[in-house]
Amino acid sequence: MASTNINIRMDADLKRQFEAFCADIGMSMTTAFNVFAKKAVRENRIPFEISGDVPNAETIEAIQEVKKMKADPSLGKTYTDVDQMMEDLLADV
Repeated sequence: MASTNINIRMDADLKRQFEAFCADIGMSMTTAFNVFAKKAVRENRIPFEISGDVPNAETIEAIQEVKKMKADPSLGKTYTDVDQMMEDLLADV
């Protein structure tokens, strides 16, 4: 089977981290990319889930706070009218 070269642009810090990772698991970056390419072709898909960033600690805390407020309405005020909500919000300023 003939080989060919491929050039990939990547952030220098990410490249360094990926090289270190590959070394830790005993393979080169070339081998890692070939493993990825073969699996993608075999499965006809990206062989892993692609998703957004995991929420940071502040976001997780905010989500938990909203869940608590929904479970116990006495912890927060609800509105059915946007104008009333804005009036209350601006009154605090």
